[in-house]
Amino acid sequence: MRWRSSIKSKDYVLVSGGGPAGALAARTAAQKGLSVCLVEKRPAIGAPVRCAEGIGKEALAEFIQPNPRWISAEMTGAGIVAPDGFEMTLESSMAGGKVGYILDRKVFDRELVWQAADAGADVYVKTRASSPIMSEGRLKGAVLDYCGSSSKVTADVVIAADGVESKFGKWCGIDTTVPVREIMSSVQYVMTDIDINPGATIFYLGNEVAPEGYLWVFPKGKRAANVGIGISGRKSGKGHRAKDYLDKFVKQKFPHGKTIECIVGGVSVCRPLECTVADHLMLVGDAARVVDPLTGGGIYNAMYTGKLAAEVAADCIAKGDLSKKALMVYDREWRASKMGKSIERNYHIKEYLIKQPDEKLNTIIHSVSKLDLKEFSTLTLIKELLKANPKLLVELGALAASIR
Repeated sequence: MRWRSSIKSKDYVLVSGGGPAGALAARTAAQKGLSVCLVEKRPAIGAPVRCAEGIGKEALAEFIQPNPRWISAEMTGAGIVAPDGFEMTLESSMAGGKVGYILDRKVFDRELVWQAADAGADVYVKTRASSPIMSEGRLKGAVLDYCGSSSKVTADVVIAADGVESKFGKWCGIDTTVPVREIMSSVQYVMTDIDINPGATIFYLGNEVAPEGYLWVFPKGKRAANVGIGISGRKSGKGHRAKDYLDKFVKQKFPHGKTIECIVGGVSVCRPLECTVADHLMLVGDAARVVDPLTGGGIYNAMYTGKLAAEVAADCIAKGDLSKKALMVYDREWRASKMGKSIERNYHIKEYLIKQPDEKLNTIIHSVSKLDLKEFSTLTLIKELLKANPKLLVELGALAASIR
């Protein structure tokens, strides 16, 4: 395998990580005419899957046209199950059916990377950015390791898309550590031969079901689904790990189902990093901690920040200034975007909800047995719940004004 050495071509971008954030960064940078190298430490793009695989239809359409090859199921509704078992249904007739997809991430992620390669990006798998190259206190590239061999690659800018608690960001002096209470300990089974509603995602709440988190069933066909759980890291321990709660649920709900895959991991449900750039460095996706703190969803946010980072990098390269001050355009823009505002709002809503006893969650969910949403989104749902529970306006305080 050959890499560009310390003698580099002009306008070179190094992307570390081959998930949706890295793929969009590489594709966009290449489309801007930059020389791009994308490296992924795993031997195959998209595997293992570390995601429930759900995304809204309109959100997806911002970046790529849907293709049946990597869509497992289309969603037309959802349900939220209270701790006492009562289910509130969410329907989409007023939303024009624009709800969402459950993806096949193994195929979807590869499609994104193929598009980056088609745009001109070089792609290397089983290749790790093992350390930054620093000169005069500034980032100049990275050391790449592949099967025992190493090569130094210089770059105008490095885009770190290397996931939760980004190692590359940490090596460059950014504290990427996620507090234990704000990292969701997650386990997911891919199950078959189970009775489900193939057109609806279902969320289960309750401190006995998923303390300070939730459990989900995301269909992947008529009798198959991602069945997973995420709980607060501080609630996890011997005998009450995420897997223990999930196994209990599966035994009760799907006693005859067959588990064909098991995935474990951690998801940050905290605020984003205080700053997502440094000299010649940008952090995107999970590395920037832009996962939705309330839902744990991160595919859209990853693609959005990856694309934006590449656009800003191209502008800064053209101007010959890759300083932190110049790259701050990226940081400011995503925070001011609809996505950034949603993250901040949903963080406060999450902090409120995880403190509520099951009795309060029962009351909130019972207040609305059925909703037909004009817009299928977390914000619309929260607005409807506030209408049905006026006391929540007082409890949420100043946040309620921004929600309305």
